[in-house]
Amino acid sequence: MPDLKSKPLFQSLAPAGPVASPAAAERLHETLVEAADADGWRETLEAAWPALAPVAGASPYLAGLMRRRPAHLRRLLEMDPAEGLARILRDTDTLDAEPDAVRAPLRVLKADLHLLTALADLGGVWDLDQVTDALSKFADAACRAALRAVAAEQRARGRLISPPGDPRGPIPGLFGLAMGKHGANELNYSSDIDISLFFEPRLMVLALREGEEMQEFANRVGKGIATLLTERTADGYVFRVDLRLRPDPSSTPPVVAGPMALAYYESVGQNWERAAFIKARPVLGDLRAGGRFIKALRPFIWRRSLDYAAVLDIQAIKRQIHVHKTGEGLYAAGANLKLGRGGIREIEFYAQTQQLILGGRDPELRRQRTLEALKALADADHIPHSVAEELSAAYVELRGLEHRVQMLDDEQTHRLPEDAERRAAVAALAGQADLAVFDAHVEALLARVNARYGELFEGGEELDSTYGSLVFTGVENDPETLETLRRMGFSEAPSVATAIRSWHHGRIPATRTARGRELFTRLAPRLLEALARSGAPDEAFRRFAVFFSGLAAGVQVQALFLNQPKLFEMVVGVMAFAPRLARTLGRQPAALDGVLDARFLVDLSDDTGLTEQIQREAGESEDFEGAMNAVRRLHREQMFRIGIHALTGRAGAEAAGRAYAALADAAMRTLSPAALTETVRLGGDFPGAVAVIALGKAGSREMTAGSDLDLMTVYEAPAETVSAIKGWTADVFYARFTQRLIAALSAHTAEGGLYEVDMRLRPTGSKGPVSVRLSAFDAYYAREAETWEFMVLTRARVVWGSDPAFARKAAAAIETALRRPRPGVDVAADVRKMRALMDRERRPHGFWDLKLSPGGQVDAEFAAQYRQLQAAAIGEPLTLSTMEALHDDPVLAEAWRVQQRLAHLLAAAFEGRVDPEGEPSVFQLRLAEAAGAPDFETLKTELADLRARARKAFERAVPVGRDGESP
Repeated sequence: MPDLKSKPLFQSLAPAGPVASPAAAERLHETLVEAADADGWRETLEAAWPALAPVAGASPYLAGLMRRRPAHLRRLLEMDPAEGLARILRDTDTLDAEPDAVRAPLRVLKADLHLLTALADLGGVWDLDQVTDALSKFADAACRAALRAVAAEQRARGRLISPPGDPRGPIPGLFGLAMGKHGANELNYSSDIDISLFFEPRLMVLALREGEEMQEFANRVGKGIATLLTERTADGYVFRVDLRLRPDPSSTPPVVAGPMALAYYESVGQNWERAAFIKARPVLGDLRAGGRFIKALRPFIWRRSLDYAAVLDIQAIKRQIHVHKTGEGLYAAGANLKLGRGGIREIEFYAQTQQLILGGRDPELRRQRTLEALKALADADHIPHSVAEELSAAYVELRGLEHRVQMLDDEQTHRLPEDAERRAAVAALAGQADLAVFDAHVEALLARVNARYGELFEGGEELDSTYGSLVFTGVENDPETLETLRRMGFSEAPSVATAIRSWHHGRIPATRTARGRELFTRLAPRLLEALARSGAPDEAFRRFAVFFSGLAAGVQVQALFLNQPKLFEMVVGVMAFAPRLARTLGRQPAALDGVLDARFLVDLSDDTGLTEQIQREAGESEDFEGAMNAVRRLHREQMFRIGIHALTGRAGAEAAGRAYAALADAAMRTLSPAALTETVRLGGDFPGAVAVIALGKAGSREMTAGSDLDLMTVYEAPAETVSAIKGWTADVFYARFTQRLIAALSAHTAEGGLYEVDMRLRPTGSKGPVSVRLSAFDAYYAREAETWEFMVLTRARVVWGSDPAFARKAAAAIETALRRPRPGVDVAADVRKMRALMDRERRPHGFWDLKLSPGGQVDAEFAAQYRQLQAAAIGEPLTLSTMEALHDDPVLAEAWRVQQRLAHLLAAAFEGRVDPEGEPSVFQLRLAEAAGAPDFETLKTELADLRARARKAFERAVPVGRDGESP
């Protein structure tokens, strides 16, 4: 206990510890002796010097204060410290002038206050409560002086018309709340001060001249206060002022209207904001208005009843901090005494989280000061008295160490120096000469606190990370969390932390409700862990942010992710290297609805009733456009599902290709009858039949995510027949049907698009009719078609027919055309010429052009089509499958198989051309794995070799023409 008798400070001082730097102390002593001899206080100096020497030897800042103003040091040493404090506060309260007149005196008074508290603290005269109380009282007085000065300036300029002595304060209606440690009278030595400024419009409007805009005036006053206290001059500064502990600081002015603030806290206020207001108290301005504001906030701060989700969210404040009960990884060098593991914040959160849960029903727990809160919790039997005493003692010691760290250079730091010499200076101020002993003591202290903290809400869901703490409360990024994010691999850690804090603030629809924010509190650490494991956390986070921000609501999706962690990991992992899927989710978050379907993870080869579902939902639509939208919704979900399966390796290229084709078939089999019904509605009944034929990769069931639809339609109808209403002839009727089908498949509606449709592979191409009579189809392939058109026909497949018998007839016509003899035609020569033409006119776009590169997919597909034309000519069975057609060409088959696998991954991940060289290493490895290579560099080497062999195999498979021409 301090001595209660009044006596000069120099008589009460005791040495804090050893002198860390005798040379530094001696230099100061020489300066002070000269001043003391000149002014006659040498006896006081020598009596105090044993206590001053350790200070001078450790703290350049305090030594500088004593050196610059020896007369002020003398006055402090020769006064009772309580009287010295009273004098400083009194002088501060008498400052009543415009900013220019009070700027220097305020800074000199702050220097006196700093020197007095440091000497009284280090000399064992004041305990922690007295030190923090003195710092807080001066902060109060400085804030009041700053407001008076700014108000005087505004009054002098005619903006403010209320009298200077108004009992409601310098500016009626405007008030400031001291937050955090300032509010609880626990301010630390070099702390900034958190001030929340508000105004009551009904009062302030009366204090301003007519026409003065209130918000603009309030902002000017708030910035003026902050500038006056924060600005550094030759005399130093007063306090760093932080005005951000206000509602949604990124989107609100520095001074907030009270009614608006109350509405914010009632609607989207968070639990960490409730915790912040535990310590709030009116400190400047209209204190009665401030009192009314605090009273109105009590139901928000102290909720009488909390549902289970709210309790979990409060507990999450604690669980975001990383806990190691063993004390592993706790080191004194560089330890953050405030925010690090085992630090001051853990003790504060230990008390505050329980206050938030229990204080609504027990007013005795509503204590602002941490030590008082711990005692109240123990007195009410919520925590053991032994734990309260242990944490209280640790709190006092940690705060003392924090002060000593800050006293070195008056820096707002909470870290013990990593540099041994500077840490030894802190140890000296703490009374310890042996740095190793000091370090061991600090590490044991941190470990004890961390262990106690780990016991709080034990057994619940962990919301920290193995990488470290993940704390997103407050208005600024937590330094420990930024370090954690960097360890996770995020190169832009501050922007990631800022985005997540904004989501916690409810700035996106997914977190606008209390339930959404509570779920996100639990989801955030899992999200970041999953992003870290993705191998490309920055890209993955950017893409996830687009998706998450686009959700119309977030409760269902977040609950799904929390309950299906493997699915969540899969979705987030794909975000890292699949901008196509990420964009799908970003543009149409409803694509994720398919994830809710139990069939999402079912093997792609299993029949899940997709076609029937699409047809049923389209059939329930009221019109043609409704059917188009129904198909698009399910198509979007299934494209996302297949893409996920392909990218994660759940499905190979063959299974994915068939799944994409099955989805296209389902769309065509649903929209074809809908288009026909729409054509009949417009033109009238027509007694004919039509079939839709898929060509290319849709025909061979080898589609990728980027495939378009190559189609043709054929029809059959009695001669001279016309439609019932419009009198359309067959060619017009089926042209209108085909046009509607193309629109149904390719048009972009509110639900997006489906496919690009290409009809140019039909007989006579774009020059001929859009729909072809079956007899004309037969005649064209019998007399006019060139070899390349027969190559196209090898992958033709009837997808839908308005009449099953006609569909079978169309399929038979395709086979007849392929098997019809073509005397005098050198098919091999035609294929070689076609490939040579492509080599000349369609050059590959770099190494990763899997289609056009020599030895690429075109070589394999041309060879396969050539094999099919050979088989057709001699009556052998035909196949649509490229791999089956190449059963006698193993090198070409392997080249096509490998490049088809790569094509699937690239198409699922990207839209358009992409160079994998610039993509994340995790995606490069996925490509290598798909091709059976150990790594990306090996993949490139093996692919180049495989293509070289495939080009030679193509030349062997397709013989040189009769005229000797070769590509």
